[in-house]
Amino acid sequence: MSALYLGIAEALSPIRWIGALTFREALRRRLVLAAFGLGAAFLALFGLSLFLVHRELVRFGPPDPRMREEIVSFFMLAALYVANFLIVMAAVVGTADTIAGEIASGVIQAVAARPIARWQILFGKGLGHALWLLLYVLWLVGGVIGITAWITEWAPRGWARGLILLGLEAMIPLSLSLWAGTRFSTLATGALGLGLYGVAFIGGWAEQVGSLVGQATVVDLGILASLLMPAEALWRRAAYELQSPLARLMGPNPFTAATIPSDRMILYALVYVVFLLALATYQFERRDL
Repeated sequence: MSALYLGIAEALSPIRWIGALTFREALRRRLVLAAFGLGAAFLALFGLSLFLVHRELVRFGPPDPRMREEIVSFFMLAALYVANFLIVMAAVVGTADTIAGEIASGVIQAVAARPIARWQILFGKGLGHALWLLLYVLWLVGGVIGITAWITEWAPRGWARGLILLGLEAMIPLSLSLWAGTRFSTLATGALGLGLYGVAFIGGWAEQVGSLVGQATVVDLGILASLLMPAEALWRRAAYELQSPLARLMGPNPFTAATIPSDRMILYALVYVVFLLALATYQFERRDL
């Protein structure tokens, strides 16, 4: 047992220190700092707007507290819709060069020349980027939910599930960047991530519209687009979890969904991430540096 433990610890040690170096390097990059800075400005604007809106609701709004909660819930979901877009863009743009850029610059050769397996390098890089992305999700999504609870004394019951789902969503473009970076340039990796997200975004809307008008073919096309990149599907499931019970009964709105992704889609998203990481490891091990 002790030999097995030592073997695991020895295998994980390079992943930890490469992850720590990658995390510190990412936090020093202007792109990541700008993402957190713009996130702070976004949260400040949301908080001020919500404060003013809630004050007027208390003064002159509906007398029923539940109706006020519905208005607050809609406003919060609108903010989270923007936060979701910022998270995906940060994940795509901020990780596009994690492997591809270092291969092009030759930096990866210095690391790979050491007695470290390539899979440890790949997983270490992925760990470092995953840490700052999860912090960014907590910063934006947790910030919106926390500000809402602080100002209005109301928070959605499914806030924890929504936060987890959006954290998983951020891992999808990261795993895609790790895989694409073993084959393509930084520019091509970023373009692939943005392109697939665009397809998934349009596919998600097509699925909603098809469901509302009863067009099964359009719904199937939307589901197919979600399978190419399940990020948008995770957002729709997270939005459903963050809705109030009354809003669910009222039906879809611009920031939620007419069709709710099932637990199987969440499982598919997990398999999607694992599969891309396995494929990235396979290709990185066999690529000439």
